[in-house]
Amino acid sequence: MTSLTASLRLLTSTLAMSLATVPAWAQQSAPVPALSLELNGAQPSDKGCRLTFVVNNNLGADLSKAAFEIALFNEAGVVDRLTVLDFKDLPAGKTKVTRFDLAGTDCTKISRVLINSATECAGAGVEPNACMRKLKTDSKTGIAFGV
Repeated sequence: MTSLTASLRLLTSTLAMSLATVPAWAQQSAPVPALSLELNGAQPSDKGCRLTFVVNNNLGADLSKAAFEIALFNEAGVVDRLTVLDFKDLPAGKTKVTRFDLAGTDCTKISRVLINSATECAGAGVEPNACMRKLKTDSKTGIAFGV
């Protein structure tokens, strides 16, 4: 009888441990809603500096309009200018590449690009603050990029 009791206890504890890992596994497989902005390039252009962004809308809803006020910092860490970048419409689940020419700006003198605020964040079922609250940033350049 002792052998049977020990086997049942072992089976019960093994089952309990395997069930305890199910919620953690389920959490990992669920994608976290996010709007991802990657500063992908900064090249000189005829007008000044061309910034290239890769945008991925994983908010779960189409954005009919998304625009951000950014601050450009010079090599001394001083804000050089504020400007608004209009990414226009961003369909859900779609990756989009967008370029902006910043007139009179020297790419080599930009040390940091800061997203100051979302001036527009609109779409059916989208909270107005979702573009900032769920924003993820990355940079493939030597320029720091973030919020």
